[in-house]
Amino acid sequence: MEKWVTEADKLQVVVVLVEILFVLLFKIIYKFIQQASCVRKRLLSTGGWSPLDSNEQQWLQVDLGDRLEIVAVATQGRYGSSDWVTSYTLMFSDTGRNWKQYRQDDTIWVFTGNNNADSVVHHKLLHSTKARFLRFIPLKWNAGGRIGLRVEVFGCSYKSDIADFDGRSSLLYRFNQKLMSTFKDVVSLKFKSMQGDGVLFHAEGQRGDYITLELQKGKLSLHINLGDSNLHFSNSHTSVTLSSLLDDQHWHSVLIERFNKQVNFTVDKHTQHFRTKGDSDHLDIDYELSFGGIPVPGKPGTFQRKNFHGCIENLYYNGVNIIDLAKRRKPQIYTGNVTFSCSEPQIVPITFLSTSQSYLLLPGTPQIDGLSVSFQFRTWNKDGLFLYTELSENSGPLLVYLHGGRLTLLIQKETENPVEITEGTNLHDGLWHSVNINARRHRITLTLDNNAATASHATTASRIYSGNSYYFGGCPDNFTNSQCLNPITAFQGCMRLIFIDNQPKDLILVQQGSLGNFSDLHIDLCGIKDRCLPNYCEHGGKCSQSWTTFYCDCNDTGYMGATCHNSIYEQSCEAYRHQGKTSGFFYIDSDGSGPLGPLRVFCNITEDKIWTAVQHNNTGLTRVQRADMEKPYTMFFNYNSSVEQLEAMINSAEYCEQEAAYHCKKSRLLNTPNGIPFAWWVGRANEKHLYWGGSLPGIQQCACGLEESCLDMRYFCNCDADREEWTNDTGLLAFKDHLPVTQIVITDTNRSNSEAAWKIGPLRCYGDSEWLFHFWNAASFNTEASYLHFPTFHAEVSADISFFFKTTATSGVFLENLGIKDFIRVEIRSPKEITFSIDVGNGPREATVQSPTPLNDNQWHYVRAERNLKQTSLQVDSLPKKVLEAPAEGHFRLQLNSQLFVGGTASRKKGFLGCIRSLHLNGQKLELEEKAKMTPGVKPGCPGHCSSYGNLCHNGGKCVEKYNGYSCDCTNSAYEGPFCKDEVSALFEAGTSVTYIFQEPYPVTKNASTSSSAIYVDAVISKEYITFSFLTAHTPSLLLYINTYFHEYLAVILSKNGSLQVRYKLSKDGLLIFTINSGNFANRELHHVKINREGRELTVQVCHALYSFFFFNAFLRKIIPSVFFCCTADSLPLDPEVSKANAYGFTGCLSSVQYNHIAPLKAALRHPSIAPVTVKGSLTESSCASIMEADVNTATTIYSSSDPFGKADEREPLTNAVRSDSAVIGGVIAVVIFIIFCIIAIMSRFLYQHKQAHRSSQAKEKEYPENLESSFKADIDLQNTVSECKREYFI
Repeated sequence: MEKWVTEADKLQVVVVLVEILFVLLFKIIYKFIQQASCVRKRLLSTGGWSPLDSNEQQWLQVDLGDRLEIVAVATQGRYGSSDWVTSYTLMFSDTGRNWKQYRQDDTIWVFTGNNNADSVVHHKLLHSTKARFLRFIPLKWNAGGRIGLRVEVFGCSYKSDIADFDGRSSLLYRFNQKLMSTFKDVVSLKFKSMQGDGVLFHAEGQRGDYITLELQKGKLSLHINLGDSNLHFSNSHTSVTLSSLLDDQHWHSVLIERFNKQVNFTVDKHTQHFRTKGDSDHLDIDYELSFGGIPVPGKPGTFQRKNFHGCIENLYYNGVNIIDLAKRRKPQIYTGNVTFSCSEPQIVPITFLSTSQSYLLLPGTPQIDGLSVSFQFRTWNKDGLFLYTELSENSGPLLVYLHGGRLTLLIQKETENPVEITEGTNLHDGLWHSVNINARRHRITLTLDNNAATASHATTASRIYSGNSYYFGGCPDNFTNSQCLNPITAFQGCMRLIFIDNQPKDLILVQQGSLGNFSDLHIDLCGIKDRCLPNYCEHGGKCSQSWTTFYCDCNDTGYMGATCHNSIYEQSCEAYRHQGKTSGFFYIDSDGSGPLGPLRVFCNITEDKIWTAVQHNNTGLTRVQRADMEKPYTMFFNYNSSVEQLEAMINSAEYCEQEAAYHCKKSRLLNTPNGIPFAWWVGRANEKHLYWGGSLPGIQQCACGLEESCLDMRYFCNCDADREEWTNDTGLLAFKDHLPVTQIVITDTNRSNSEAAWKIGPLRCYGDSEWLFHFWNAASFNTEASYLHFPTFHAEVSADISFFFKTTATSGVFLENLGIKDFIRVEIRSPKEITFSIDVGNGPREATVQSPTPLNDNQWHYVRAERNLKQTSLQVDSLPKKVLEAPAEGHFRLQLNSQLFVGGTASRKKGFLGCIRSLHLNGQKLELEEKAKMTPGVKPGCPGHCSSYGNLCHNGGKCVEKYNGYSCDCTNSAYEGPFCKDEVSALFEAGTSVTYIFQEPYPVTKNASTSSSAIYVDAVISKEYITFSFLTAHTPSLLLYINTYFHEYLAVILSKNGSLQVRYKLSKDGLLIFTINSGNFANRELHHVKINREGRELTVQVCHALYSFFFFNAFLRKIIPSVFFCCTADSLPLDPEVSKANAYGFTGCLSSVQYNHIAPLKAALRHPSIAPVTVKGSLTESSCASIMEADVNTATTIYSSSDPFGKADEREPLTNAVRSDSAVIGGVIAVVIFIIFCIIAIMSRFLYQHKQAHRSSQAKEKEYPENLESSFKADIDLQNTVSECKREYFI
């Protein structure tokens, strides 16, 4: 309980000696003593203040006699004692009521006190404060003593001119001339408002110009319009809103600076810079400016608004002191019922701090017939108890609470139905709301915000009598004594103006212990804070809040995390390819968590070069007519992105291009060789470029000019020949610094028979060298004393750190950055423990992740540490993330000032031994290798990638070591892609077959490949490893057939009922049939099959089900297989079931077929010309997974992904444009139809050739080694040597 200092208290205090010494000196004296108009108030050098009870409810209040500008404070302990304060806070007030806590960096600032009774601790305030009253609030004190304090306050005299507005008054400042036209305005003032709405100043002109500053729901809005008479529909009106909670009856400063259209709008510490709309630069105002309100509501062109109620201080308009003129009764000022001292009502607010322990108990007058309770509240919480009272005469309990932002009144009686009234919505908006509860006899009324028109009423069966005790905000812990029951959480927020039985309750008496009781309250203070100002939700996240924290809605931002800091997208198409993604539309975020937003692109991942394409608003062929120099044709290109986003993408690419095509008929392009160009384009720097696609910057030519292939060699562009027939100039713009094309201008299509068509293709780039470089950018730290240093890591409110590491050491610091007190550090503390430590001034906090397995295994491990205003988190590999919630109050800005140490430390901790790579700080990449080249004890790069990453090469892929990273060799895998994870599959029609032939291994020559030798070794021992996936709707079907020279075979079929059979024909055991009858496998779903035989044991896995079988006399002779897919093998000795399945063949999709180290289907699709493979029928590459839901009864061709923007060759796009002669319409239609058929035929042939070229290009995929062709040729040579041992496999 807070202690109110009385004369009796002073007698009980050990020593309370308080003396106020004011020294007011003139500026001329302080020229010599370095302080101007300074005031010092201090306690005597002996004695001190010590309260009777040492608890957190005590304070020392100092009255400075007048408002001063307080700049510093100093403290000592009580003289000659063990009593001193070790930490404290400060509060300020003008009137001794409605206190305000001193804040620094937007948090309640805790001052460091003393560590003995005699030393003096000074603190200079970062922000000076104007106040008359000052309170020191002890938080902690010497454990061996009590609270003891001597204080000294340093300040300067503060003079101001104040005007008081009662909500009906105003000041008018009239100009000497009728019209005041300004291009520069400066308005400054301070205000203290009693309510949330009101006009602070307003001016307007007859042309529609106006400027208005007004409070709206506790926020300050500036409305401005320059030179537009249409008040309702103009686009030149500009409105900006700043700050909130400005109706707290505390002083707030405002500064408005306008120069032409540029405006700086500042409220307290928050500034917004903006430009006004419209064309005018001047503000034209007629007659006068009004301050405090609009005195004539019917004034033309204005709206009815509420006048200001409160005080304005030091009001200046363009250097004119308005209040000073009013005080001196100057004729240009009209004073409308304004006084010149700030009269403030003695309103005492209270703050409920806790959702569990806060309450206020006030007495009532029991057994009065009726009930009357009223109060005001403001909060950010959706739920909370306002009031609980037990009504007299067994009327039952009455509760008033907030639930879901709605106000609810509830009366519960055991013998009657409960009475419930609900009012309002969204009442947790931080604004003051009033509640009035009145009951007479059987009728009760609930009124919200004094709006009698919307008041709600209810009746009860019995009469309502007032209660004896009223609990506000919550209930005490002791239910037995209080009989207070809270069905919801306690209230967190502010209340004021509490009336019970129409009598106001003096909360100062409660504070002094003379009235009622309370717990966990701040009395005479409203501690509400807008946690969404400023908005710490990044990247456009929407902020909402409760009393203790804020929340970020990251939907539709492209970011995630507590503050929308982390991008959900990769940084490039190369990164998506690294994840095994296929072609498609993706969002890329070039700077990760940096300020640039995500960009939608098309990633073409089907080729060796990963193309990134960005579409704009017009990539089609566009016709142009009737354009000349006087009326040029102009097209602006919109890429749905910012210039910075496109620049980041272009700068990180190795190569970029845009196709530029100009089709012309009697329309000149560049007017070569020496003329003024008739067309040009504009690049990203808004520069005009006079070269065309295929040419070079600075050369006014087209591609044919450089190649000397123009139609007319006198010109450097085909179109410059100015011919009557259609021609074109087409080429690629590939100078990165000029891309993308933002505008095209055409001026020569206004002559007779002149027309043109243009096309600017999408922006296309490949080779994200920057991403690849930084992904593998690494440094090796060879000694514990070695480190790399970088500039200070600036991350005051948010920080993210990510990197990969590998080590064999048991401990070490990955990185560290220190401040004066703050620091940030990531380290490995033990083989199974990674720790992220940070201190922002509230004491160190540590997030630690424990791994079940050692992390010093010389394998790559991923670490991501993040800190924001809401939480601190640490992620290691895929282990559960460790998250620490940030405290609701305290310091939150991370202040670092030393260099950033990587691999070492400045705090004498053990350095790191091992490798670190791909280090990112807040989305920015750190260059490790270049730093390592210049640093002793550190080497660039990190060897042994395959030892750490070999497990990322799947499905039999082989890891190949590279200087910066690794690659996966998919030669011996049925899959492809960067990690051998992309399926290779095809659609089979009836009669389609694929045959792959190998030779007997006996005469293996020295030229035989290693892979072939491996197969032969596998063949000598009796084992097979076969995998494939299939999708079909047909039975019976032959999936796989393998036979030997000795008429032994292995067949995999689907029987008539859809069951899967594995049939072995062995020379000793005869026919062995193994049936998997777990369902119908011809169900248009994709099934994965693995068959493994080693010796006498056979295992068959279908999807996730595993089946085991055993051979009694298992020995299959040496296998030299030929493999048929879905074939007809009339000459082969087959049993009836296999023959039946063989007759039907296979219709459906087969994927990723593998026999030991051989991928027959992949060879047929990728290398049909050099592999020993034969394809019969129609074999179409497809994706089994993508057509799982499709109808496989019809084999539909599905082409691989390609660039969706297309590159159709439109050589003469407008040759047969619409004619105006109606006499030949029929002939034109016939010609058009004929041309359409021709185009279809040409395009079909073009697509067929493109497809064949695509297959040929894929034959050179990087997962096949350079000696692949010689490997196949060696196998073919074996075939010629031992043809008598030839055997075949059928699939």
